[in-house]
Amino acid sequence: MANEKAGEYAFLVGVAVAVLAALAKLVMTVDATTAGYVSALLVLLGIVVGLLNITEKESQPFLLAAVALLVAGTASFAALNTALANLGTFLDQVVGNLSVLVAPAAVILAVKSTWAMASGK
Repeated sequence: MANEKAGEYAFLVGVAVAVLAALAKLVMTVDATTAGYVSALLVLLGIVVGLLNITEKESQPFLLAAVALLVAGTASFAALNTALANLGTFLDQVVGNLSVLVAPAAVILAVKSTWAMASGK
């Protein structure tokens, strides 16, 4: 139960970091070192989520959602910049940051699922 809560909190913190980092990048110049630390934090939080938060029952829906998020990350929301100043850029950053959060969890779950299939469970 405590592990599940830790995973939930890791996911919520990761989403908050993803949004705040995108906002920070929008309103000020963020150097490469800071961006690297933010990415590293998101990866670590994603690992925690993948190890502690997603149950076997939730793994397929999570993997499908992760694939959808990663595919959406390849799109560009830049067309929205003309409607509202920099909204598209902000959304691109948020989706990119969320992809960095979700990707490690997806890899962990994919390996767990493959292992379960290979071992006959």
